[in-house]
Amino acid sequence: MGRTSDARERILAAARTLMLSRGYSALGVAEICAAAGVPKGSFYYFFASKEELALAVVEEHWAEQRATWTRALDGDVPPLGRLRRLYESTGAELRAGRESCGAVTGCLLGNLALELSTRTESVRERLREIFDEQVALVAGTVAEALARGEVTVADTDAAARALVAQLEGRVLLAKLYDDPGRLDALWADSLALLGAGQTRIAG
Repeated sequence: MGRTSDARERILAAARTLMLSRGYSALGVAEICAAAGVPKGSFYYFFASKEELALAVVEEHWAEQRATWTRALDGDVPPLGRLRRLYESTGAELRAGRESCGAVTGCLLGNLALELSTRTESVRERLREIFDEQVALVAGTVAEALARGEVTVADTDAAARALVAQLEGRVLLAKLYDDPGRLDALWADSLALLGAGQTRIAG
């Protein structure tokens, strides 16, 4: 059982790395299995199709990312400081990825949303749910900042959607220009969107 579970984890890890660097459509099952070091038959023991594998990769990636977002947005510092910490952790992840891969690979979830949203409904639906979860996490933080008088937004959910879209867009540009520095202006832009002054930066 241990060996079987290990083979599944190797397939997931290989697929995740390859999808992040090359996308979904260009990958074949044989290539994924070769990268994982498992026979091709092992793939179909665990996954009925490449689409099912993509969903499993998305779930595993989001579980890890959600833990990162939750840690960043936990309440040990004022809300704006926590939001800024989320941005900083995202930038650090992009820089670490660039060092290990030689290029900014962007956000796996965002990459798949762009590539598969018009073709693979099951993946599209799950990605929508995940981005809604991200918005909910950020909305809670924005609501706290509003209650403290640190921001002046009229609708915390709408503000959170705009912040998540802005973050994802900056990550996309960082990938396009192969430059993690594209996130540097994100904080100032977010403060302006929230109606918060620079002096309110906490953390």
